[in-house]
Amino acid sequence: MVQRVLITAGGSGIGKEVAKAFASSGARVCVCDIDARALDTAASEIPGLHTVVCDVSKRADIERMVSAAVEALGGLDVLVNNAGIAGPTAPVEEADPEQWEEVMTVNVMGTFHVTRLAIPHLKKSPAGSIVVMSSLGGRFGYPNRSAYCTSKMGLIGFAKTLSRELGADGIRVNAIAPGAVAGERIERVLQGRADAERKTLEEVRSDAMRIQSLKRFVDPREIAALILLITSEAGKSISGQVLPIDNDAQTAS
Repeated sequence: MVQRVLITAGGSGIGKEVAKAFASSGARVCVCDIDARALDTAASEIPGLHTVVCDVSKRADIERMVSAAVEALGGLDVLVNNAGIAGPTAPVEEADPEQWEEVMTVNVMGTFHVTRLAIPHLKKSPAGSIVVMSSLGGRFGYPNRSAYCTSKMGLIGFAKTLSRELGADGIRVNAIAPGAVAGERIERVLQGRADAERKTLEEVRSDAMRIQSLKRFVDPREIAALILLITSEAGKSISGQVLPIDNDAQTAS
């Protein structure tokens, strides 16, 4: 069976690595992203990739995107909900309410709308699978990151609820919970944390490593490999799970 895969925020970072992995496995892949230039770059690097510009904070964009993706792919077998933003770094009492709400709109409501529109198509698949991108922060929480952690904890509840709702239709639903992932984004997050905690960047980096038994950042390609596994025939009995990929982090720094 040739898998038909939709990945949100697939123009760069983790999403792009997931798209590369699925395409390399022979799947038909469509990615959406808010960044049209990033989509053009991804399409030039990944043969056969379908792309759709989409702002997942806008319901009309999502409705158009899901319809276009399903038409381009000829159906849908796998949905990877990867889109999300980091949000503000500040104590709750100092957090900007508009920035807080933006995180909920993108991370939670965006995932909800993409998923609800994809479900009727996934029900037609002989091996439907949904992956929801949570985080280490969705398991433990991070100081000064209330919006992000609340959204990621909410997505775990969403994935577990979906697994119960959709099991009778043979659709698997799992959440992935990465720790600190190597790349530009983690560097921005670490700098924001350093500023909020009045520490140096190296102090914050050291704090991040201290909570892990494996002293490294997660390679995005490892996350892609995990997603391929749980959406494959080998993962047909895996559903309703939160799968950490965090170098054995014991808490969140």
